[in-house]
Amino acid sequence: MEHRKIEIATSDERGTIADIFYKTEIHHVAVIDTHQGGVIRGNHYHKQSTQTMFMTKGSLRYWYQPVDNSEPVKSVLLNEYEVITTPPFEVHALEMLEPSQFIVFSHGLRGGSDYEADTFRDIVIL
Repeated sequence: MEHRKIEIATSDERGTIADIFYKTEIHHVAVIDTHQGGVIRGNHYHKQSTQTMFMTKGSLRYWYQPVDNSEPVKSVLLNEYEVITTPPFEVHALEMLEPSQFIVFSHGLRGGSDYEADTFRDIVIL
């Protein structure tokens, strides 16, 4: 798990530009809206895919643990304009704290008819 705040790459009198990625291969992008707090998303892991979530509105608590249980379940708060990356073999669950929106960038199988191809739900952490 990598958690970071988006840094401004350049700015001038017109405004700013912040890089979410630089020289990164992306296979799928999805926008996810959650209309209320208290919702749980995820509770799964991927064997091949890496996902990066960019919080655009609201906040969530990201729960995570290696699939082999070699570490205890941990969590981190994700606020607007922060990014978190989920590597393969990390069980992750998203506790939506309020109405929220985030963008998920996936490297690996995730979109269209492949949406569940690399998703394993046999472990639940939240």
